[in-house]
Amino acid sequence: MIKQAGDWLRGTQVWKSIFRHGPPTTARNRTMVMLSNVFLHLHPVRARASGIRLSFTWCMGGLTFFLFLVEAVTGILLMFYYRPVAASAYMDIMALREDVPLGIMREIHRWGAHAMVITVWLHMFRVFMTGSYKPPREFNWGIGVVLLVLTLLLSFTGYLLPWDQLAVWAITVGTNMARAHPVVGYEGPGANLLQVNGIALVHSGDDIRYALLGGRFVGEATLLRFYVLHCIAVPVMAMVLMAVHFWRVRKDGGISGPL
Repeated sequence: MIKQAGDWLRGTQVWKSIFRHGPPTTARNRTMVMLSNVFLHLHPVRARASGIRLSFTWCMGGLTFFLFLVEAVTGILLMFYYRPVAASAYMDIMALREDVPLGIMREIHRWGAHAMVITVWLHMFRVFMTGSYKPPREFNWGIGVVLLVLTLLLSFTGYLLPWDQLAVWAITVGTNMARAHPVVGYEGPGANLLQVNGIALVHSGDDIRYALLGGRFVGEATLLRFYVLHCIAVPVMAMVLMAVHFWRVRKDGGISGPL
């Protein structure tokens, strides 16, 4: 039965969209495993002429990547002056605006974040309208959806760092919605499914909202967690997925044209 289930899974379109070859049981398949893995062989073996030909596009994907680089450079500069401590975070933001040389970097970082969210949505709209989510590109569409979520998470986690009243209450509202998340939110559907000896594992002090806040309310622990997420965790995940995304675009024949 297990073998039949495995054969059925390998015959699905989802499996074929991710793995373009069979298991590495033969010399040819072992070679294909090597050549079709972004971490083992960065550049595709072949590239279609249409994939490297210059043509008209909206360039929303390229603009999004450019804005990500802008955010990375300006964010590193801001890290020299910003301290994720409740007693000094707000004053550091004020100093960046008024006193620190090149304080405009904070405004470039802020408006670049807004522009990046817009370009990601426009890029997804272009991909959808040109049918680029269809086989064999559906795996890359899935990667793009995850990158969209990570972009929104970057914006959300960065919203708290100015540590003003607007930021605190916005994060309070946003994380309150997390407690209604299915399974991992203590008020969400399915929360009572995770039990050990009849005791629920998900409650107000041990759900996804508590993990985000570092407590039951927005406090200094929340500021530190959001700082780490914003500056390290989410950007690293985004960079890895962007590498896979760009590689898969070339692997699938370049940027798709209109239907």
